[in-house]
Amino acid sequence: MSHHPQPSLFLIMAFYVFRFADTLTLFLYDSPIPLLSLLLFLSAHLFITRWLLALLSLFSVSVPVSSVSRSVVLCLYLSVSASPSVFCFPCMQGPSLWIMANLSQPSEFVLSGFSSFGELQALLYGPFLMLYLLAFMGNTIIIVMVIADTHLHTPMYFFLANFSLLEILVTMTAVPRMLSDLLVPYKVITFTGCMVQFYFYFSLGSTSFLILTDMALDRFVAICHPLRYGTLMSRAVCVQLAGAAWSAPFLAMVPTVLSRAHLDYCHGNVINHFFCDSAPLLQLSCSDTHLLEFWDFLMALAFVLSSFLVTLISYGYIVTTVLRIPSASSRRKTFSTCGSHLTLVFIGYSSTIFLYVRPGKAHSVQVRKVVALVTSVFTPFLNPFILTFRNETVKTVLQGQMQRLKGLCKAQ
Repeated sequence: MSHHPQPSLFLIMAFYVFRFADTLTLFLYDSPIPLLSLLLFLSAHLFITRWLLALLSLFSVSVPVSSVSRSVVLCLYLSVSASPSVFCFPCMQGPSLWIMANLSQPSEFVLSGFSSFGELQALLYGPFLMLYLLAFMGNTIIIVMVIADTHLHTPMYFFLANFSLLEILVTMTAVPRMLSDLLVPYKVITFTGCMVQFYFYFSLGSTSFLILTDMALDRFVAICHPLRYGTLMSRAVCVQLAGAAWSAPFLAMVPTVLSRAHLDYCHGNVINHFFCDSAPLLQLSCSDTHLLEFWDFLMALAFVLSSFLVTLISYGYIVTTVLRIPSASSRRKTFSTCGSHLTLVFIGYSSTIFLYVRPGKAHSVQVRKVVALVTSVFTPFLNPFILTFRNETVKTVLQGQMQRLKGLCKAQ
């Protein structure tokens, strides 16, 4: 691959980021807390911009920070100038709309979960609990191993530890609740608890996709720019990429949760799912949710499809570079370092794109439950095995740790 700047990737990502502004003005116009939503949007915009700048450094694109700042401000100004009334909430809507008295908000929701199984639900508790504990233990072992072993103090394993931590946190937001609901006949969650679960589940899920993209960029630099790997993937760059991946979704999801918290839920309070998913919540609302559904679609574009696009471009360059290697054994060795990551990418993106990228809420409930169950329980359980069995370095470190433990046991 050439060492010349590749600005096309940055332009594509910048297009996805800044193109949201036109739609966001409409979303903020209907927001119950307009100024707060506007500030949160601007903050998320700045975090995503910092992430783009970090990506730029990996592709050797030199852009002065001052010029980027002017570009961000200009894009924001042009996007909101199409709807200048966004900045006139008090004068246009009146004080009565600043505090929305929603009389159709239930104090609690009922999660139907797997009620269709009847008394057989209790039989699911044991297998699901075992998978959850194995997933927790497997990902915890990876985190501890990366922290404890100096051989794994590299950007690749830094992002891998972040991903394993995310797998633990994502499962903790939904699976323990699902397990407890399998043993009780009446599955109740408070309105606030539902909103909190929704916020953390989708924020952490979005973060995991950005971390997967960071892992793809790390492999891209390691294979296509090996002589500059230490400079391009320095500790500071890795921390910035990971920090932006964690911060941007948590900021961007706040307006989404606030909007759902102010919907009118007059179609009952039974959520046909085992956690507070997006589509089942919207089905209970009698408010006009078309704009909110479109906003969800844009969020999926921002955090799922755009990161998937960056991953595909990175691996396109990787494949092109590897095919130029004359030795077949060297090609296999190089591809083996990407095998586990590609498996994670395929499992994660395929299920999420199926569930959340398609706009609208008219999806098969049972299919959504099955796919969500796979992503919440089975995928976190499989990931440690995928990461260890397909990675020679991790297997070597694990064998060394096991031999050290055996030595300690014999000494005692």
